[in-house]
Amino acid sequence: MARGRKPRVVVIGAGVGGLVAAAELAGRGLDVVVLERSLTPGGKMRQADPGGAKVDVGPTVLTMRWVFDEIAQGLGEDLDSLLTLSKSEAIARHFWSDGNRLDLFADIDRSADAIAAFAGRSEAEGYRSFTDRARRIYETLEAPFIRASRPSLMTLARETALTDLWRISPFVSLWRALGQHFRDPRLRQLFGRYATYCGSSPFSSPATLMLVAHVEQCGVWLVQGGMYALAEMLAGLATRHGAILRYGAEVSAITTSGRRVSGVSFQDGEHIEADVVVANADVAALAGGHFGTAAAGAVAPAARSTRSLSAVTWALQAEAGDAPLARHNVFFSRDYAAEFTDILRRDRLPADPTVYVCAQDRDDAGRGGAPGRERLFCLVNAPPRGDGPPLEQAEIDRCQQHVFRILARSGVRVPTSREALQVSTPADFHRLFPGTGGALYGRASHGWTASFRRPGNRTRLSGLYLAGGSAHPGPGVPMAALSGRSAAASLLADWGLSSRSNPAAMPGGTSMRSATTAGRP
Repeated sequence: MARGRKPRVVVIGAGVGGLVAAAELAGRGLDVVVLERSLTPGGKMRQADPGGAKVDVGPTVLTMRWVFDEIAQGLGEDLDSLLTLSKSEAIARHFWSDGNRLDLFADIDRSADAIAAFAGRSEAEGYRSFTDRARRIYETLEAPFIRASRPSLMTLARETALTDLWRISPFVSLWRALGQHFRDPRLRQLFGRYATYCGSSPFSSPATLMLVAHVEQCGVWLVQGGMYALAEMLAGLATRHGAILRYGAEVSAITTSGRRVSGVSFQDGEHIEADVVVANADVAALAGGHFGTAAAGAVAPAARSTRSLSAVTWALQAEAGDAPLARHNVFFSRDYAAEFTDILRRDRLPADPTVYVCAQDRDDAGRGGAPGRERLFCLVNAPPRGDGPPLEQAEIDRCQQHVFRILARSGVRVPTSREALQVSTPADFHRLFPGTGGALYGRASHGWTASFRRPGNRTRLSGLYLAGGSAHPGPGVPMAALSGRSAAASLLADWGLSSRSNPAAMPGGTSMRSATTAGRP
């Protein structure tokens, strides 16, 4: 490696992590080409078009706005000039089969009042203690873990006081820890759902995932044009700063010369030379040999049992009218433990699944629903068995009937024509994201060491870097963006090139700015 010389870079995959890495590297003057097998950018941030309407069918929530403010500012731009964002007052509306419902807000006092009316004053006090604990967990982990390029137990222990390390509750399950704050099982169910944000079970994940509550309270943002507008913005940002994006370009192998990367090749024989490759693909695809044997040996393989959840989703147009839907809605199952037993132990769709519904034409208070058809995105968790025996159609049909009954009880008239409905299963997700079995979040966060087993941005193969939700710091839109920043910073450091004041991958994980203030309005 010639330190000081600017390397030629190939980025595989135009997901959020790949686009951020491409933009940051191109902005430093590097020669960057992004190769994307799909015809559009975004990766899992995709759209479907049931009945001709564009429906977001990937991530639907934007948090940690400061990540994208820093990306734009680092390139000399302003996020508000690139994207129209509005801060949401409400987080989500939650429904139970007994007819009760509860709105949760970004404002702690407002949420506490709603919880007091829903379940009593003692539960509201439990909520306040829970949010305080979530804040302390986040503040403990923000610098030495979330922003670090490759955290370890050793570095976390070295940079964190023993009392702070104990505070993050790594040895207690999220479900058990919630019992220390809430007696009402419905509230444990509500806040236990944070584990599913990273494709995991609240019964097996550490209480550390409480930090998601703090992230949401710091701001949930609505994106004008839908979440896919964020993918388009990042693609435009990368292009404007010099990266070349090629769509319909499926890489068949990462090539090597000696013990380092030499480029990438395609099935038709085309070869692109490169000094470094940033793989914004699922780590399981690399380990499974989808990019050749050299790349397969660059990362550790993971057992099927470590996969995160998959899903069955429905994108549709429906007549919702006066249905009491907010932007984000959760219809909980009667028995949360049985739901995860069905998925993780019995390897089947749950008999009574929790259903998430995003009403994409509504604002956070439920305003904006048109008298005609509205765009809805519905999701239930599913086992990651997309590369095995497929789910039987009868099983999928039963699940769909359950989802549609829930919608109907809320006053939604579901479509009867196939043209107004698109269904995706674990097998579909496995085809879209090879090597994953349909797992949508990389490795599940089960057990207290799971987060440290997630691969960092550097690999065993010199010149190969990782970005995306299956690499550190994990799944979710802002986390994937942070992985792209960290991959770029690691690459620049390895080549002896300055990376400005990039807080995403400081040596030792030291943060330059506090996440509780950076980019906040």
